[in-house]
Amino acid sequence: MSEAQPAARTDVRDLTAFQKNILTVLAEEARYGLAIKRELEDYYGQEVNHGRLYPNLDDLVNKGLVEKSELDKRTNQYELTDDGFDAVLDDLEWTLSKFLTDEDRKEQVRDIVAEN
Repeated sequence: MSEAQPAARTDVRDLTAFQKNILTVLAEEARYGLAIKRELEDYYGQEVNHGRLYPNLDDLVNKGLVEKSELDKRTNQYELTDDGFDAVLDDLEWTLSKFLTDEDRKEQVRDIVAEN
């Protein structure tokens, strides 16, 4: 890195791909744990173990990227914080800065954005 980054930004950039995928799922809307699990299973095409999901959610809560609230006695809801949103945006900006190397690629991304 050529410039020093704020500590929080560096911490966010050290997230695992799985943790970044959790943030991406929550960028759409707040969800309870099993709904997050289902979205990730659809993406990965295989089962996501509870023992993998919930410790990662707890890490994201502890980092201030996700807020955890109680829906009922057995169900927690998870929601992206402003810092979590910024983390998703930072990752997206970095990825696009590396991917958009020519007009063809830029047009492909424009098409994806236009479809959504």
